Amino acid sequence: MALEDRYGLPLSTSSPEAAFAYREGIDLMLAGWTGTAETLERAIAIDPDFALPHIARARVHAFYQQGDLARSKAARAREIVAKRGMERERSHVETLSLAIEGRLPEAIAATLKHVEAWPRDALVLSLPLGAFGLFAFSGMADHDRARQELCEHLAHHYGEDWWFLTMYGWAMTENGDVSRGRGVTERGFDLRRHNAHAAHAVLHAMFEDGSIEAADQLVDDWIPCYERAGILHGHIRWHQALGALEHGDAARALAIYADVLQPKATQAPPLNVITDAASLLWRLSAYGHAVPRALWIEGDAAAQKLFPKSSLPFADVHMALFAAATQNREALATRLAVIEQRLGDGKLPAGPVVPAVCRALAAFADEDYAACVQLLAPVLGEVVRVGGSHAQRELIEDTFIVALMRSGELPRARALLDARLHRRPSLRDTRWQAAMG
Repeated sequence: MALEDRYGLPLSTSSPEAAFAYREGIDLMLAGWTGTAETLERAIAIDPDFALPHIARARVHAFYQQGDLARSKAARAREIVAKRGMERERSHVETLSLAIEGRLPEAIAATLKHVEAWPRDALVLSLPLGAFGLFAFSGMADHDRARQELCEHLAHHYGEDWWFLTMYGWAMTENGDVSRGRGVTERGFDLRRHNAHAAHAVLHAMFEDGSIEAADQLVDDWIPCYERAGILHGHIRWHQALGALEHGDAARALAIYADVLQPKATQAPPLNVITDAASLLWRLSAYGHAVPRALWIEGDAAAQKLFPKSSLPFADVHMALFAAATQNREALATRLAVIEQRLGDGKLPAGPVVPAVCRALAAFADEDYAACVQLLAPVLGEVVRVGGSHAQRELIEDTFIVALMRSGELPRARALLDARLHRRPSLRDTRWQAAMG
């Protein structure tokens, strides 16, 4: 009898032990849990000619921006699967390899083709989902809708699967169906509590519906079971820091930053390191709280090492936060020159919103609030193209609101805040009290 993965797909290994380790490793990866890499390495050690653990391990390397290791593992998986793989495994390896190599259009096309043939291949289906997935980083303006529609298309293949419910519910939440999304995500979370992606997705729903106290309590109750080395540990605490800021508690937000988000303290993947650090410090400053300059300098230095060159628009925007806050005009000018070149060459799918946001952030830091407003106003509706979640992208709207306030355009600022409170009527947002009087 052929060995199978948890979703009933056959595996090209004759070792029950390798198959077991692979199944466990994939579940740990889909849950964002610690032990993923070690478990996949165990599967590789048991059966070195089993391609799937190699490509799964490559994906973990890619999460942590270990490009050489990721590409090496992907190449090994391709080599093995060419000799000993089934058709599904060959397609699986190739699709994941394209994603690891950053070939987004090809990876998206391969993913959609693959899941039509093998809809229960969860690891491949995971590629376009989430705030850092292929759809989010494709430059699409409707990536939130695309994720929900893809999940709806395949939902009957998964039923009450804990991983699928997590991602399906989060897709609903990001696409504006917050109440339904929260309910679906919580169902998945209840099925597997040791699931960081589910905890994270529930926190997004709570952010959107204004359940700030409930979100804070969820983190306090749940985080003790999740090791600090977990891929989402710091980011889940980042959500808790956002909750503190909703109530004007800058001291608590800064304490969370020092504990798990500061570059010297975090164990997060590089993209989370820079985005969580830059966005929290920027929010603190924009809302009128004092941020020690040393934190910005340290964060900028770490960010420059991790992302020395222009890369993903989402990373570039957060690098611009560091450059603007530290007045590192040379770094920003160098990055903008590359971004503009890519835009001119038609190689920046996110489009002109990227350089516009970067320049607006610099204007804000220079206290040229009118220029910030002028730069952001035409592109606010396009910010979604840079990727990430709505909670993360809201930083740009917040910057715009503060720039309106500080340039004397209080009616426009108030209108935007009223619209937000209409979307989230239960939100008790105290960030703006001082500025709005």
